[in-house]
Formats: sequence, structure tokens, C-alpha cells
Amino acid sequence: MKKRELGKSGLFVSPIGLGCMGFSHAYGKPTDRNEAIEMIREAVKIGYTFFDTAEIYGSEENPHENEEIVGEALKPYRDQVVISTKFGIRFDTESEQYPSPLIPDAREEVI
Repeated sequence: MKKRELGKSGLFVSPIGLGCMGFSHAYGKPTDRNEAIEMIREAVKIGYTFFDTAEIYGSEENPHENEEIVGEALKPYRDQVVISTKFGIRFDTESEQYPSPLIPDAREEVI
């Protein structure tokens, strides 16, 4: 797969990235952890070098679950891939609503 430069950064990625949210969040039952790791590694084998995750793509118990899965999957390829993550949203665990709402939180100590 050809690569494209992000801006003028010298950082090159595949033109198609893999959004990893669906492995652990938002689209029904989470994918089995080992199966998700295998799918991410298969994406590397076919040419993907850009992977997207976020600190909130998990559960209230472990909001970092997706980042952990992506990190584990890509550890053997770390010098060959780019991982993008996002921050600034968290579960409002003090709310009495279910599911807990998401609230903005980009305080310096959180980042």
C-alpha cells in the first residue's frame, strides 16, 4: 500500500487507516480480545500503518481498554506503524444516569 505524508511532518501513513473503536465500544458486544488483536495484526500484514483509538473506547471500568488492545496488537510492529489516540472526554461516573454520560474533560492533569 502506498503511503502519504501527514502535512509536512515527515510522518508517512497508509492512505486508509483502521479505526479500532468497534473492537471494544459502541457497536454491540465487544470483539473477543484475542480476535481483535489478530484482526489488527492482519491489517498490518496487508499494508495498514495508521491505527486510530481513544481513551474512551472502553467501559466505565476500563476506559483505556481499546488503547491497551491496540498497543498489545501493534507491539511487534511498533517501528512500522503510527497510532493516533484522542483525549478530553470521560465517563461521568457521578451521574445517576445509565449508561453514564460522556463529559468533556481536557484538564492538564488528565491529559
